[in-house]
Amino acid sequence: MSSPPPTLLSTLQGFKTHDLPTHATHPFSSSAEASCTMLTRLIQTTSQLSSSLESYSTMSLTNPKLISLLRQQASISHTLHNVRLSPKRLQTVAALRTRTGTSYGEDIPIDPSAIVAWCIERLESWAKSAGLETYKEDGREAGLLLAGTVLVAEVEFSVDRGDPLKPKLDVASVKTSYAIADSDSGVTSNTSGSISLDAFLAGSIQKFCTEVKKPEEVRDPRQVEKLGNSVRDQLRYLAMLDKLAARKEDGGIRWFVDIDQLCSTLELFSKSEAEAVALSHAAPLDIYLLRCHALPLPYLVSPSISFLVYVSPHMYLTMKTSSSTTPPTTDKLPALDIPFDHLRSHLSAHPKGATLATLLLTSLNDSQLFPASLSMTSLISRPTFPLVPSGAELEHVFPQTAELTTDAQHVWVLDFTQGGRVPGIVVSQSRLREMELVIHPLSGMDPLNPVMMSFGTGSWVALLLNPSNPISSERYTALYRSPTGKHPPLQLRLTLPEEPGFLLEKIPVHSMKEVWGILEVVREQCWLNEILLGCHWTTEGITMDADDLPVDESDATEEELQAVLSGTVIPRKIPVSVYLPQRPDPLFDMPSVDRRTRILMTCPERPPMSGVVEVTVAYDETRTRGVSVEVNGAMGCDLKRDVLEEIARRGGTLGLPGRVWANSRVS
Repeated sequence: MSSPPPTLLSTLQGFKTHDLPTHATHPFSSSAEASCTMLTRLIQTTSQLSSSLESYSTMSLTNPKLISLLRQQASISHTLHNVRLSPKRLQTVAALRTRTGTSYGEDIPIDPSAIVAWCIERLESWAKSAGLETYKEDGREAGLLLAGTVLVAEVEFSVDRGDPLKPKLDVASVKTSYAIADSDSGVTSNTSGSISLDAFLAGSIQKFCTEVKKPEEVRDPRQVEKLGNSVRDQLRYLAMLDKLAARKEDGGIRWFVDIDQLCSTLELFSKSEAEAVALSHAAPLDIYLLRCHALPLPYLVSPSISFLVYVSPHMYLTMKTSSSTTPPTTDKLPALDIPFDHLRSHLSAHPKGATLATLLLTSLNDSQLFPASLSMTSLISRPTFPLVPSGAELEHVFPQTAELTTDAQHVWVLDFTQGGRVPGIVVSQSRLREMELVIHPLSGMDPLNPVMMSFGTGSWVALLLNPSNPISSERYTALYRSPTGKHPPLQLRLTLPEEPGFLLEKIPVHSMKEVWGILEVVREQCWLNEILLGCHWTTEGITMDADDLPVDESDATEEELQAVLSGTVIPRKIPVSVYLPQRPDPLFDMPSVDRRTRILMTCPERPPMSGVVEVTVAYDETRTRGVSVEVNGAMGCDLKRDVLEEIARRGGTLGLPGRVWANSRVS
């Protein structure tokens, strides 16, 4: 039965079944292309409906029989449409589409003796769903061959049957190879695959097997499902590369080997930068990330390359205290104070406080919002190479597909959501624009007014501190207590900048220069975000019980009276105003313009001195610790600049006014 022709009702109902964007969106969100395509369709449909209704309004309908037939046709069409798409069915479909958090985990066999065969069957099922062929050799229980057109992966398992009722399955090895056919002779030859890819696939499958063979009382079926979905997603990604490698127009083994070649170059460059910032035999990881470019970590969470952009001081201290004191050194990897094995195992669990960006190839069914790279590096100031100037000569363009109208577009993106596990990074509009200029220097955004408030959005700081209600207040307050009691609590008062913010989820890229330039901007934003998240902020006017200091109602002593008269009384709180100076627009900057990301704090001088103390903390990759601190005022304070910068490096930026106050001499 053929579908009835579209009517006014059916056309509008088609849009009701999809979620239209209800908030301000931007090109670097995960749903940007789909939202733009939906809005374009809505505009086109609106224009068509307007033209159709206008044509009917100009008709002169005087024949009663014709009017009756038109009414009958409309009634029949309406009835057919309601039968096909009843409101109850629409509500059910919408509810099923929008439900989240409903997961019951894998259906693991109750019989322990059946788990070995079940694990192999699950791997076979994932490979088939990804589009790969699976083969089992006769007489072999623990072996599986996964094959595409070009990619071949041989998975070998080892089965421990020490307890026949509870056999255990482990991954013995994974070996990949590429079947490349010679264009002249037509003979197919096998080329050895990537050792790193072999280890990554073996580790991913082993995590699944390890979780499955745990005792039933401690095994988590939802964690098993999560690990299995990860293996399935990796196989799908490899299957996508396999299809591209098999194409005649723009295929080839380069779709598999390009990442390995790029990683070798990046690791060598990272080693040079680590040597430039090393304080002794190894560079501290936090200083390396502040002063150098993002740390490349191939095959960390996907069959591609991830970049460690930033780690919070708390996370750095956690990894530092839990790792060995003498990290092994290698000739290829940069010498850091945290061993790479420990770093990779810690980051693979997606911990809070680490910012990761993963380079992935994705297919677009909708129209791409940005054109191909213009490669106009002379118009932008990023990336920069102050430590190793030879890095400016390094360039690597990622493999691109030919312009084929019949196939979906494939683009490289930097993913900041870790595969949808985290919501993304809160960035200001000016930094979002700066990233846009890196990939498209001739963008059409108005450079004369880059911080105009967008409709329905609040300040980017409010989005960071209060994501549930980002337009709730213009100011936030927090109470900062010294961990060592060196100074009275600081009453922080933060004035929000009038600049909207967005969640950065993904960015299309074309070359390594673009990746470096974008991650430089993200690194500065993450540094500022982590400083602000170091306190518990509340909307001004709302005081939490934990922030209330007890009031001393006892009678004043003679010593307290003399302290008040001499101006040496210790206050209950020290008021501190916090500001985030606006950075100038990057498009028309002069080289002499200081565009460093900074935070400004002001507080009264310590009595009996009268005046204001200004403490400015700026992100500065030229300094030894990656930050610079300047203090204006504070008569008698003899704290050295290096001491203040070390405090800021360790996460005590918002407590610097208190340190300065405590160190000021009392006359």
